[in-house]
Parts: sequence; structure tokens; C-alpha cells
Amino acid sequence: MIADQRMSSDSSSLPALGLLIDKANHLVQTIASPSIVQLVLRFALAVPFWRSGILKWGGFLKLNDTAVTLFTDEFMLHLPGGPYHYPAPTVMAFLSGCGEIMFPILLILGLGTRFAALGLLFMTVIVELTVPDGWPVHITWAAMALGIMAYGPGRVSLDHVIGRALSPER
Repeated sequence: MIADQRMSSDSSSLPALGLLIDKANHLVQTIASPSIVQLVLRFALAVPFWRSGILKWGGFLKLNDTAVTLFTDEFMLHLPGGPYHYPAPTVMAFLSGCGEIMFPILLILGLGTRFAALGLLFMTVIVELTVPDGWPVHITWAAMALGIMAYGPGRVSLDHVIGRALSPER
């Protein structure tokens, strides 16, 4: 009889528990809607590259001396048989600085988003070859870039707005 009462009370609490879990699940899905996740991913990937890029410039299209010195003397490519100095360090510093500014801007705007993420993925590979001990951070950048490339920019983006404007079914 006591076992029957326990079973009865346990079985009546199961639907209530299921309802509570369902409501919690719905809340989590609302907070983490795909468009919000895609927007946050774009910002999260853009920030570290922007911060690095902004430090390379001393004016409009003018690299500061530190950026060139880093690529000339400090940064090395850790490839088999190496490490090796960067070829054309001034050019590499300029390209790096341009990419670290332009790709984050494109990501934030959600314009050419998949291509911007591809550019930052390529830069991440180069950074990993330069600073191999930084892989725990670099792999998170790569994961974010791959996620953006796979799932796109989301609804809160210029890509989405342009796509809807150009779509024949309006």
C-alpha cells in the first residue's frame, strides 16, 4: 500500500517535471535562437582580430614601426625545418593589418560574411604557424570561423537584408 502511494505520487510528479523541463528548454531555445548565436559568433570572432589590427596602424594606410619590426625580427613561421623569417615582412605586416581591420568590419556588418570568416580562418592558420603554443585560443577562433562559414551570418546581417531584397519571392 505504501509502495502504491509512492508510485502514485511519483507518477503524478512526472508530468509536472516534464512540463517544467519543457518550459526550461523553451526558455533556453529562446535565449539561444540561431540569429542571436550567429550575431554573437560574428562579434566574438571580430573582436580579437580588430584589437590586433588597430595596433598595427599609425595613421591611414600607414603601418607603425612596431608592426614592421614584429614581422621583420620577432615573428617566425614554425614550419618543418624551421622556424623561418616571414618573406617580405613589410608586405606581410600591411596585409595582416588590412585583413585584421577589414574582415572584422565585414563580420560585424554581416556583409560577405562567409568570405570574411574564411579570411579570418586563413589568418588563424598563419597565426598558429607563428605562435604554435597559442593553439587553445586559435582553435576557438577556427571553430567560430567554421561555424560562421557553415551556418552563415543569420537574420541580423546585411547579407540577409540584401538576399531578401534580391529574392524574386517578396
